[in-house]
Amino acid sequence: MEVQQFYYDNKIVKNFLYATMLWGVVGMLVGLLLAFMFLFPNLTDGISWLSFGRLRPLHTNAVIFAFVGNAIFAGVYYSTQRLLKARMFNDSLSKINFWGWQLIIVGAAITLPLGYTTSKEYAELEWPFDIAIAVIWVVFGANLIGTMIKRRQRHLYVAIWFYIATFVTVAVLHIFNSLELPVSGLKSYSVYAGVQDALVQWWYGHNAVAFFLTTPFLGLMYYFVPKAANRPVYSYRLSIVHFWSLIFIYIWAGPHHLLYTALPEWAQNLGVAFSVMLLMPSWGGMINGLLTLRGAWDKVRTDPVLKFMVVAITGYGMATFEGPMLSLKNVNAIGHFTDWIIAHVHVGALAWNGFLTFGMIYYLVPKLFKTKLYSIGLANLHFWIGTLGIIIYALPMYVAGFTQASMWKQFNPDGTLVYGNFLETVTEIMPMYWMRAIGGTLFLTGMLIMVYNVIVTIRKGSVVTDELAEAAALQNVSKKRVAGEGWHTWIERKPIKLTIYATIAILIGGIVQIVPTIMVKSNIPTITSVKPYTPLELEGRDIYIREGCVGCHSQMVRPFRSEVERYGEYSKAGEYVYDHPFLWGSKRTGPDLHRVGGKYSDNWHLNHMYDPQSTSSGSIMPAYQWLVRNELDKSDTEAKMKTMVKLGVPYTEEDIANAQQHMLDQGTQIEKNLYADPDFAETYEADKQAGGADFIEMRNREIVAMIAYLQRIGTDIKATDLEDSSTQN
Repeated sequence: MEVQQFYYDNKIVKNFLYATMLWGVVGMLVGLLLAFMFLFPNLTDGISWLSFGRLRPLHTNAVIFAFVGNAIFAGVYYSTQRLLKARMFNDSLSKINFWGWQLIIVGAAITLPLGYTTSKEYAELEWPFDIAIAVIWVVFGANLIGTMIKRRQRHLYVAIWFYIATFVTVAVLHIFNSLELPVSGLKSYSVYAGVQDALVQWWYGHNAVAFFLTTPFLGLMYYFVPKAANRPVYSYRLSIVHFWSLIFIYIWAGPHHLLYTALPEWAQNLGVAFSVMLLMPSWGGMINGLLTLRGAWDKVRTDPVLKFMVVAITGYGMATFEGPMLSLKNVNAIGHFTDWIIAHVHVGALAWNGFLTFGMIYYLVPKLFKTKLYSIGLANLHFWIGTLGIIIYALPMYVAGFTQASMWKQFNPDGTLVYGNFLETVTEIMPMYWMRAIGGTLFLTGMLIMVYNVIVTIRKGSVVTDELAEAAALQNVSKKRVAGEGWHTWIERKPIKLTIYATIAILIGGIVQIVPTIMVKSNIPTITSVKPYTPLELEGRDIYIREGCVGCHSQMVRPFRSEVERYGEYSKAGEYVYDHPFLWGSKRTGPDLHRVGGKYSDNWHLNHMYDPQSTSSGSIMPAYQWLVRNELDKSDTEAKMKTMVKLGVPYTEEDIANAQQHMLDQGTQIEKNLYADPDFAETYEADKQAGGADFIEMRNREIVAMIAYLQRIGTDIKATDLEDSSTQN
């Protein structure tokens, strides 16, 4: 038997580990800043690029794609080489993967605070970045599959199966959710509208959690837990059932994010059914991970690596129990739009992803630098501070969620809402927001302790860029199943076939749910009174998107007595047919806005945006004073309308040709409405005198476009329209 010598590429693993720690600190710092902005809403007053709405997507992208993403690459590049007994397929592809991913992250860190966003959850980056992500992801996949082909190990271990599923599914999700038509270099519109956009987005959003935050980490769990514990995986058969059932079922569960919305009922029910089924494979994986530690519990008590991993797997179990529970309609009616969801997400992110990453770092750094960890005591301190941080973060958010749901739904004996003012619920949960900020501070402190511990460990170690290894050459891999060989044993030595079968498994659910919703027109009833946005309203909507208003406000009144009483008529699918993208939201830090049109005067909206506390005492909404000062950029309006025409919005050539005049006319009318308030008129005249030659007419300012949009939302339908609306196009 020929024994070959080769070298593992440790440099790429180290680079991804460094990036993991760097971006982890950055992402959590931004998250902590956001937590304190709930307590001090004017903390970054007047600085547009540090406003809450712009920083929130920066935080989620930094934690998911920068921190967790780099951790995935670090773990996959380390474990794949050792499981396949081969260096990565191509060093150049590894470098392109690393530097390309970091450039995308830097691009996100620049463009998101500047307001360049699609507004779609976990997919906010604009179209050039979507293309770059797809290219770098294909580079990663080619490197991964190429390494499998040149491997020296006959069978593919379970961790590799999860890596394959991650690659193919994230590619499919990203490409289909990111289909958009560009307007300019950093502006585009989703090709889907309204209900269709919502379904595709949450098919992506839920499965981004599934196949970016879960399946790769399950692969890392299957590698690093047995290695750290020096124990075999508890059950090979359970790992097979876990893998195939998980990837097949997960892809169907996205609609449970859209229960009681305008999504067709059949799609909602399908999402609920598969979400409940998802509990079984998820807990099968958790059990397989925890029972791998049988006989190693004494080591768990002393080894910080295993401590982090045990809490990580437990957090995975908690989050994957809670997900199916939240998909039950009666539970979802309580939890959706509340801080319960924030608690749920952060148990998964901080415990499952965060702690497994920390355990992996503590395991890898001493091995990569041929030394011992500088301080076990500091690692244990990190563990306990981090665990306490998760508890102090999550528990108050659960309390806040239950409090919100209860207060929103309470009625007086006479049928009126007990808490008719939305701000009463905000005031009630402020102590829980303080606790969240404290918990986040503890978690970040623990991470900083880890960074210090790692830096000192690296300094006292030695750099081994290429690690010598040897293994027997792989020969005579039969293409056919041999006598007595099980089907799965056979497929484990066929990486291409395994990739194809995994792709088929994940495509079935997506095709069944999405194709009928997009292709069958009768799924989205037409309401004849619903018209496209005027040019000024379209510009105002883009400002609404730019400022991240969707992060705090929903535009979806569910058919509940409490919501209809509070907001107005419940939302209909046909109202959203011209919404590219949809803006239903996923959290109500502030009230729903789908029926806000005509509810307040133009002047109220101006004052509310300039100084929210002046119109809503106790509000935690930050001020958007730059909207009152900034001139509205109308240079792309016609291009935006032409793009919308390509997407099926019925603007005529005359509409486009007269867009500038229409904007001027509508803006002038809003300006007149503002003048009706004597206080505004006096302030405006003073502003005009102070501005001199640089003075911008009010009709040409961004706030006027925002007011035009806000006054339009939800006003297209009336009771008579609903009675006469058609159910077919």
